[in-house]
Amino acid sequence: MANVIQALMQKIDYTEDSLTDPRTKDWFLIENNPLKVWCLTASYILFVIYGPKYMQNRKAYDLRIFMIVYNLAMVVLSLYMFIEIILSTQSLGYRVVCAPYTKLSIQNPKEMRLAKVLWWYFFSKAVELMDTVLMILRKKHDQVSFLHVFHHATMLNIWWWVMMFIPGGLSWFGACLNCFIHIVMYTYYGLSAVPSLKGKLWWKKYITKLQLIQFCITFGHSANSIRVQCDFPRWGQYLLTGYMIIMVILFSNFYIQAYIKGRRNPKGQQEHSQKKQKKKNVQNGNINGTIKKTH
Repeated sequence: MANVIQALMQKIDYTEDSLTDPRTKDWFLIENNPLKVWCLTASYILFVIYGPKYMQNRKAYDLRIFMIVYNLAMVVLSLYMFIEIILSTQSLGYRVVCAPYTKLSIQNPKEMRLAKVLWWYFFSKAVELMDTVLMILRKKHDQVSFLHVFHHATMLNIWWWVMMFIPGGLSWFGACLNCFIHIVMYTYYGLSAVPSLKGKLWWKKYITKLQLIQFCITFGHSANSIRVQCDFPRWGQYLLTGYMIIMVILFSNFYIQAYIKGRRNPKGQQEHSQKKQKKKNVQNGNINGTIKKTH
């Protein structure tokens, strides 16, 4: 494994003449090398695999106080990033349709403000891995879906590349929109940890709708930037557009399964309970029949 990582690192040429941003390449967790992010991602995936096995014969942890504090902190961080990104792009005179990123961008001192807040956004992707840890420690294993794990793991790694090579320009748009969604989402999670509010929060499914709208808007924005030939690294535009397509497909499937067909839809929940009870009755009948035959 070490040899594979070493070979991969040798293929990535971080020289003075490369496309890396000299302002951000040595910042914490970027450090001119993705190894720390890869290790963090690998640790995350290992916990997803072995965490439920560790918790199998243990009681779920009561983390309500920690969850309230954690989610409140994430709301504050998301709100700060949302406001700071907007203020930074306004001072730079960015247009929504096209925000270029070139070698001249690096020389503009105003761009540093945006790069700093985008680093906080990248860092928040590492912090957000705690979402999954909390789910597993509370034995909410059904919430740890493929979509959830894929989204958390890939966002951290994608944003390492963004901060290493393109911490400005069009990168602001998706991050800003995502911060707004996270203000709503972490507010919900924080409130849902309060016992007296349990069952009174009716707007969970609308968060998924907002996320879907977010990905559709970001996809349209990224695709349009290619159409208008915005002066931004083309590989970055393709990366973001392709990732948004994947997210739209996965979140659409999740919404259909969870809220139209699945257990979170009252009708679907009732049908699921009926099927489960019917299956149980059949199994009991088979057992009883077997017992009668043996006597």
